[in-house]
Amino acid sequence: MSSAGGLSRRRVAGASSSSASDDTPSPSWTPNGPNSNGTGLTHAGSAFEGGSKVACDPRDLDQVQEDSRYGGRMPRLTIMEEVLLLGLKDKHGYLSFWNDSISYALRGCILIELALRRRIALVKDSNQRRSPLADRLVEVIDDKQTGETILDETLKMMKGQETDRMSINGWVDLLSGETWNVMKIGYQLKQVRERLAKGLVDKGVLRTEKRNFLLFDMATHPVADVRTKESIVTRAVSLLTATTSTVPPSALDKEGTQCRVTRAVCLVCAAYAASVLDNAFGRLTYEDREAAFQRCDEVLAEFACWPFGSTSATGTGGGRKRDAVKIGMGNTPSGRESVLGLVQEVKREMTGEEDLSFQLIAGVLEVLSKLDSLL
Repeated sequence: MSSAGGLSRRRVAGASSSSASDDTPSPSWTPNGPNSNGTGLTHAGSAFEGGSKVACDPRDLDQVQEDSRYGGRMPRLTIMEEVLLLGLKDKHGYLSFWNDSISYALRGCILIELALRRRIALVKDSNQRRSPLADRLVEVIDDKQTGETILDETLKMMKGQETDRMSINGWVDLLSGETWNVMKIGYQLKQVRERLAKGLVDKGVLRTEKRNFLLFDMATHPVADVRTKESIVTRAVSLLTATTSTVPPSALDKEGTQCRVTRAVCLVCAAYAASVLDNAFGRLTYEDREAAFQRCDEVLAEFACWPFGSTSATGTGGGRKRDAVKIGMGNTPSGRESVLGLVQEVKREMTGEEDLSFQLIAGVLEVLSKLDSLL
């Protein structure tokens, strides 16, 4: 039946035997119905019912394999970005103009991040053991890109220098521009803080604004995602105020993150060397703040040597005052025992007793521990 406007009613299959010859579709239109050759039709490359294939990105499979090989997924933020966030003023969006340590510390964090991602390690050479840890040579063990611009740029430079390998101390000096060798000045990483801030803007943690400073305008990056920074502050404070050998879960990143305990240790040590750790202690009392700094000093001393925990650091100053307070409250002071418990947790994340990537991390922390004398 047709209307005057040229519209026709759709006839349904099986409605009447008389109309089946004109408009009823053949049974072969169904996804699993047989065609004229007797074979079933399928939706190739489709995830719908009846399909035989599901499309996927091979890079996703590679990422899963890499995460399983390295002990977990990569965190959302790198150590450099977390240290930068601790130093940024939340509302003003810039670092302190009097901080001379953060630039040098950020270069060390780049090496730590590459070592944690298993891209670089110390050269395996028995003769190298005679040299100080910070003077041992670094090599690239995997030049696969990480997806982070600064890390990939550094990795490319280190790969190009494989014929003339340099030490941990040498790389930190070159990347920060603290070198007298004019021929090596091209290895300096420039505008690291600004590039890290722009990366955090892309990740939705910061936003960009313009502020007027007397004679000139400057781009600033106030905090847009307060919860992200609060989580970093909570992790740092929880780790440095813990009084037992068990690492509190609040001091670690999300479950399944690669090297959670090692990253927590590197975060507080790098923030301490960069002189931004005190920004996380705003809610602590004076005694608790001094005790937290003392504990961070002990943590840095235990991890700035190889093997980890081989130093004989003892608590002094604020640590003794903290212990006296705990004794008065009826608690037993933990002292170095709690730090050694942290050492044991880090050793569980190593791939062996002679993990060359973790040796490199110890060398970088040794360089950062002497940052005051270097500057």
